[in-house]
Amino acid sequence: QVQLMESGGGSVQAGGTLRLSCAPSELILRPGCMAWFRQAPGKEREGVASIDNDGSNSVRESIQGRFTVSRDNAKNTLYLEMNNLKPEDTAKYYCAAGPLKCRYYHGGGYNYTYWGPGTQVTVSS
Repeated sequence: QVQLMESGGGSVQAGGTLRLSCAPSELILRPGCMAWFRQAPGKEREGVASIDNDGSNSVRESIQGRFTVSRDNAKNTLYLEMNNLKPEDTAKYYCAAGPLKCRYYHGGGYNYTYWGPGTQVTVSS
């Protein structure tokens, strides 16, 4: 069974930078949308960013300009560059992937096929 595995999380001070990676345990055929989510304690999970295999992407409006999503299609690997981190970015970050275009998962009624177990990001003030 294909699994995703996140890495790169950790503890940083406000203003710091982290780069998260997400790679599958084996090659995923027909990779479509890959995405990042996060969940802070006591809060609902929220979408952070998503990217199609043609590079078109979207980033949550509240973090635009600080976070950049990218992917390496040859490796099916997803990245999230997080700059100028703030304490409110503290959360567990999850990656997800599915065979369809991202628009089908953004309110289209479809659920991502693959999920990772998450990696913790903690930002101190």
